[in-house]
Amino acid sequence: MPAALIFIVLVVFVGLSIFANAVRVVREYERLVVFRLGRLIGEKGPGLVLLIPIVDRAVKVGLRTVTMDVPPQDIITRDNVTVKVNAVIYFRVIDSRQAITQVENYLYATSQIAQTTLRSILGQQELDELLSEREKLNMALQQVIDRQTEPWGIKVSTVEVKNVDLPQEMQRAIARQAEAERERRAKVINAEGEQQAAQKLSEAAEILASRPEAMQLRYLSSLNSIASERTSTIVFPFPMDFGSLLAAIGGRKPGG
Repeated sequence: MPAALIFIVLVVFVGLSIFANAVRVVREYERLVVFRLGRLIGEKGPGLVLLIPIVDRAVKVGLRTVTMDVPPQDIITRDNVTVKVNAVIYFRVIDSRQAITQVENYLYATSQIAQTTLRSILGQQELDELLSEREKLNMALQQVIDRQTEPWGIKVSTVEVKNVDLPQEMQRAIARQAEAERERRAKVINAEGEQQAAQKLSEAAEILASRPEAMQLRYLSSLNSIASERTSTIVFPFPMDFGSLLAAIGGRKPGG
């Protein structure tokens, strides 16, 4: 009797194990790629999926976007500067059957493609382009990687270059260049200001030359400004016609 009970328990246990393997619950963002006796029969899910025990084998594939860091890569730019660059890549599976049947490990394969493409594309650029044209390089990386992963059922949506680490001597050189550029801009702005001031002074001089009474009023204004200072002696030239000045102030002609 105990032997029969043990046999029944074993049968029940095996039956439950087989049933558990035959029934799968697939989430909305997952798919099951099903092989029957080694032959691909398609993908199933989401929801409850029933498999034939022992005959069917299923591989679960996630369809959500995967964020993958591309490890730092040593890159020699076109102008022979060695930099270390890392990036991040966003991709997702759009065809689960191809992702399983066309490549052994699509995550590892995508990571390797991203690393080699990063070195290839960025190695063709000069350092200034690498630092200033980040958006264009990101787009070029995305297009190249997506074209290579398309046969695997992988869609690469975004590639972003994160950090560009420069050697210490190159950082110092760039800092000196930036300082020289700021000094150049400051000198240009100062020269432009002096040019505008000289132009305004020239226009003011033309106006004063055409109106003698305006020049005389300017003399009086200068006298007023100097008188406010506590100086001991003031010598001020007065090459002016007081009659014309009074006429200009009173709105009358000289001798009127």
